[in-house]
Amino acid sequence: MSMIQTGVLDLDSTSPLEERSGNTSTFTRVTFPTPFPAGATVIVIPAVQTFNGSQTPGVRIANVTTDGFHIRFNEVYATAIAKSDGLHTTETVGWIATTA
Repeated sequence: MSMIQTGVLDLDSTSPLEERSGNTSTFTRVTFPTPFPAGATVIVIPAVQTFNGSQTPGVRIANVTTDGFHIRFNEVYATAIAKSDGLHTTETVGWIATTA
């Protein structure tokens, strides 16, 4: 039987681009209202709900566990090639988490 939880948060990024795998020091920790069962495989799907900044807020998710996950923006902007600078204004992000 699947378990589903949802949530919403206001998120911004005042930190430079994060490129190192495993470094979540600039991420925001989200804790699930109710932990998923031990051993469950949890899938998190985020969606930006607002359009406050002129560039696209690339959403990164890390360290998904049965208790929660980490999230941050890496702002995407276009020049001759797509780039990212990490900085982005506050946006509302909704998320849904479910078991596989």
